[in-house]
Amino acid sequence: MPIWHRVRAVDLVGACRAFVSVSEYGGFTVGAAAARMSQSVASRRVAALEERFGQPLFERTSRRAVLTPFGRDMLPVARQLVQAADVLLHEAEAVKRKPWRLAVPGVCSTVGLARLVAEARGQGFTLDLRVAAPPQRRELLHAQQVRAALLAVPPDEARWSVPLGLAGAHTPRVKRVYLETLRVGRATPGPARRIWIQPEDDVPHIRDPLTRLRDAVGLRPAQLVAAPDLTTAAAEVLCTRDLLLCTPAQAEELALNWRPIGEITLSRGFALAAAGDGNPQHIETRLGDAIARCLGADTMEEEST
Repeated sequence: MPIWHRVRAVDLVGACRAFVSVSEYGGFTVGAAAARMSQSVASRRVAALEERFGQPLFERTSRRAVLTPFGRDMLPVARQLVQAADVLLHEAEAVKRKPWRLAVPGVCSTVGLARLVAEARGQGFTLDLRVAAPPQRRELLHAQQVRAALLAVPPDEARWSVPLGLAGAHTPRVKRVYLETLRVGRATPGPARRIWIQPEDDVPHIRDPLTRLRDAVGLRPAQLVAAPDLTTAAAEVLCTRDLLLCTPAQAEELALNWRPIGEITLSRGFALAAAGDGNPQHIETRLGDAIARCLGADTMEEEST
């Protein structure tokens, strides 16, 4: 069988690279070493080219490889091909190193985000994170200022879910906090206790059910407050008897005591969406576990098993 067919789908670029390098160094031993291949590989690739072309590229002597007239004519084209291949490989590496911009929730901890970035690097690509509230994440995605975003979605649309409950500075004596116990009566001492909603949870599928429950159990409208940021809400909770709507992980970080809500089950839901016609499936497949850990969803999965 001819060499060209025996070396099926021969690496044309590699063959031309061997040809160019041997011609520049005048010998197969030195030329092969310069091209980072063995002498036998270089000889085989040049021989495959010669058989394909039907003409010898070199006049071989015991010490040197001298270009034939045909080899001299072919050398400039072969050199262009090798240079073009090098440019292509360089561009491919540059694209792989180009940051993959991702919009993420502001409730993710610094260490969680850092581990997500590190995990991505281990998978061969760089994440450029944009921390934003739910509405801003959607805006960034629609404006294609990010390649993908972790969107806040209802539980039935979620890829990752984290339960929400109420946390306070004082240790409750109950396993669940019922909103009806926050109702203000004539004998209720002090100001009415409030429930603070942080920006991540100020979305219809969380805020609206909680608002309806507030009205159903007879709480005052002012007892459910949308906070401008988590710091403001946490500060109010730490110095009063107010409660913060949050996840168990956030409560632990803030040294608050967390309990589930008695009358209703609420959770944060997240789904990964890509900008334009992009497909986030490969990111979800490769980083799904890391995203779960970043959101705190992995802890809840372990507790439920």
